[in-house]
Amino acid sequence: MDGGVKLIVGLGNPGIEYQFSPHNVGFLAVDRIASDLGVEVRNRQFRALTARPVIGGETVLLAKPETYMNLSGLSVRELLAEYDAKPESDLIVIQDELDFPLGTLRIHTRRSSAGHNGIESIIGALGTQDFLRIRIGVAPERKLEDGQRYLLAPMCKADLAVIDGVLDTAEEAVKVILKEGPAAAMNRFNRKEETD
Repeated sequence: MDGGVKLIVGLGNPGIEYQFSPHNVGFLAVDRIASDLGVEVRNRQFRALTARPVIGGETVLLAKPETYMNLSGLSVRELLAEYDAKPESDLIVIQDELDFPLGTLRIHTRRSSAGHNGIESIIGALGTQDFLRIRIGVAPERKLEDGQRYLLAPMCKADLAVIDGVLDTAEEAVKVILKEGPAAAMNRFNRKEETD
């Protein structure tokens, strides 16, 4: 049996002004999972808000680091150490992805950060790229003048509606990863939409 508890980390920035920004879809995904399980992500530990629900018979730790995005790795490293969890088998990070169209979802492991500050911080803090990521596309159809500003600004209603749908998919992806393993989840969620 592998290590400790499964750690599901959503990336985002604390603060009401960032709550519904593209950069916070990781937080939104963790909140959706918690809400559907009837728990609140509000326990404070290791610079994160956490909850300990059971998914598919397995106790998991939901976490939203409160360190701001570019220091997320500090919190993740401390949580992994506390729960005797290993990045390669016990960590799932849910992040926004500016390289993917709005509303798409892909599951990857052993990738570089692709310029994502939160992932960069986690790789730096853990000393490995070997952990699972659920990447939620947030790129708008129009060409961006300023990606950073777009990521931190509130999403419009239409975009939020698209994200709302993909949060359900992210929750489903987490369940498949926990019950059937990462490979099964990748096969199911990474295929091109056209082949449905």
